Amino acid sequence: MGGDMIVLENEALSLGVAPLGAEMQYLRTTGGGDLLWHGDSAFWSGRSPVLFPIVGRAVDDTIAVGEHSAPMSQHGFARRSYFDLVEASEDMCRHRLSETAESRVVYPFAFALDVTHRIAKNTLHVSAKVTNNSATPMPFGFGFHPAFNWPLPQAESLPHFVTLASGGTPRRAALHDGLLQRDTVAGPFADGDLEIAEELFVDGALVFPNGADTLRYGPRNGPALKFEFNNLPDLALWRPKGAPFLCIEPWHGTASYVGDGPQIAQRPNSITLGAGEVAEFGYSVTVRV
Repeated sequence: MGGDMIVLENEALSLGVAPLGAEMQYLRTTGGGDLLWHGDSAFWSGRSPVLFPIVGRAVDDTIAVGEHSAPMSQHGFARRSYFDLVEASEDMCRHRLSETAESRVVYPFAFALDVTHRIAKNTLHVSAKVTNNSATPMPFGFGFHPAFNWPLPQAESLPHFVTLASGGTPRRAALHDGLLQRDTVAGPFADGDLEIAEELFVDGALVFPNGADTLRYGPRNGPALKFEFNNLPDLALWRPKGAPFLCIEPWHGTASYVGDGPQIAQRPNSITLGAGEVAEFGYSVTVRV
């Protein structure tokens, strides 16, 4: 297992993708500005993990499918699994994770998870396709967990904002030990606008069920990133104390509710694919410098 990191380059961006987790390792402008968090374990060793077959924590870190149950840590096993390189060119690469004997012990399905990274001019496109190759229905959750530098390059002295294109004020699901409270509370957005500040994250991630929307991250004037999402209705924002990055996480599915059971199919916004069915997800980031 293993393999070399794939490097994609064009006139505006360069991108590195590793086979472990099909995880982005860097995203840079041609001017040398690093946009992606570099994974310093003093704060968080991740950079941009792929979350499958669950998003967030399970009650007692245990999942179940029918009568089958097994331990599963937060965000599932894909982020710690080696993917095979299926296709690559100067501006695109596609990695695939398939079931193994070890994965079937915890998640009893034949599946394929294809993750594609592509750069086109000043836009990064990331997409995923989940295929159920089993003869029985397959429940799962899926998400992306990219971390972007805070502040952005060439905007070090400027306040940064997350601004929703709709101007909405999505409600937030409070967390208790990594699990969601069932009742939502008022969120911190005001007319779609949220200034990123240390005190926002004292209780952990901000989770907005069905709150994903086209958004902009960056200062009012200056470098910024525009995000668009496909089939990823849930949104989370996360920043550990003192960390120089912000995670902007689009999901289809969330952590379990406090007090719920272990069944994956019963987790919030879980998906169940029939035999041979496919689900697709994606997001794009357009860089404005």
